[in-house]
Amino acid sequence: MGAYEETKLPADAPASAKALAWVDDRFPLSKLWNDQWGKYYAPKNFNVWYLFGSLSMLVLVLQIVTGIFLTMHYKPDAALAFGSVEYIMREVPWGWLVRYMHSTGASAFFIVVYLHMARSLMYGSYRKPRELIWLFGFAIFLCLMAEAFFGYLLPWGQMSYWGAQVIVNLFGAIPVIGPDLSEWIRGDYVVSDATLNRFFAFHVIALPLVILGLVAAHLIALHEVGSNNPDGIEVKQHLGEDGHSLDAIPSHPYYTTKDLFGVSVFLLLFSAVVFFAPEMGGYFLEYNNFLPADSMKTPPHIAPTWYFTPFYSVLRATTADFMYVVMAAVAALVVFIWLKSKLAYRVKVAIAVIGIILIVGMLPQVLDAKFWGVVLFGSSVVILAFLPWLDHSPARSLRYRPSWHSYLYGVFALVFLTLGYLGTQLPTPAYTIISQVCTLAYFSFFLLMPWWSTMGTFKPLPTRLTFTPH
Repeated sequence: MGAYEETKLPADAPASAKALAWVDDRFPLSKLWNDQWGKYYAPKNFNVWYLFGSLSMLVLVLQIVTGIFLTMHYKPDAALAFGSVEYIMREVPWGWLVRYMHSTGASAFFIVVYLHMARSLMYGSYRKPRELIWLFGFAIFLCLMAEAFFGYLLPWGQMSYWGAQVIVNLFGAIPVIGPDLSEWIRGDYVVSDATLNRFFAFHVIALPLVILGLVAAHLIALHEVGSNNPDGIEVKQHLGEDGHSLDAIPSHPYYTTKDLFGVSVFLLLFSAVVFFAPEMGGYFLEYNNFLPADSMKTPPHIAPTWYFTPFYSVLRATTADFMYVVMAAVAALVVFIWLKSKLAYRVKVAIAVIGIILIVGMLPQVLDAKFWGVVLFGSSVVILAFLPWLDHSPARSLRYRPSWHSYLYGVFALVFLTLGYLGTQLPTPAYTIISQVCTLAYFSFFLLMPWWSTMGTFKPLPTRLTFTPH
């Protein structure tokens, strides 16, 4: 091993420089800062869509800090939980502000994450060589959904209690192991104090640790391969004499200042919601959740919080009659793959066998619609993980794809928002039909992507970034 050497600084160096040098000799603080941000070179044509990654980090920190203060007064006990939340709101100094920041932060988290994912869709940020970045991000999204679900029960209000009851009971639709699995998740035969305690443990300790680890992995993977850009072309192809790309600039101070401006705008909007509309018309905090949980009184309409409703609508759309439409869709997809795909013969045979098994399984005499509703509910989330292998477009970015691709993405966004809205409403026959049509459109967007993503006349890709200084 080499001899340990202290960094030599001039005698008149500032005390701060001496302190930093002392730390750097013992811990790579400056190196970490430079590698991950200070001297990390990013494409120079980032736009406003690239703010939502840093905003996600901000909201994560906000949720952790406010959550710590809430746990100081919260009682994870079925007899005391609702009262402890009311105590925080009414008696703890500034407790109402911390609670509203946390509840609003949960919705803000999903808003910025959905927009972050939308940017990846538009500019192809999940394409090679960034597949692992996307998979880490997808894992963060799954953990975030679980974190929000576990935290939703903690106020022990009417909607918290019955929402958890409905979601946990979904696992009961799984053949053979379903009932036992539901009981294991609850820790009891019904949602009870045991359920509250284990949900509290997952929400406060287990999942935050996993999310922090995944965020670190997400950022390390990003800075290893480099950031994508609105043009969807690699900037490392044109290097300057210093070894850095001619189309890239240091993140600090160029993007630090832009992120700070984005943070300022976000905090302004966030504060407006916290102080003037924390319930957001019942979407952020449901009115039934201001009533203590009552196992003897079922609310007339049980629905999850708005950020789960697009996937919840898929679950509700899966009725017994709709299963025949799904069976026809599976058969049509298999035939389409046989006619249009260039896959190997044995792969086509395997897909056909899987299709036949699925169709037989969808018969009402084999497995009921409730089970397939849970399958489609889970599939509507999991299918996002396969985007890097479903998109075969020659161009990453929508900027250089055929113009009708943009309209297709617009229709997909409309379908997603429609499913989200329908999930908050009572299931009428008309709404059920609309949600079924939207469910078919949602899955068609992904399952047919290997074909439609290659269709049309593509615009020529530039060799350098398109960038206008301002």
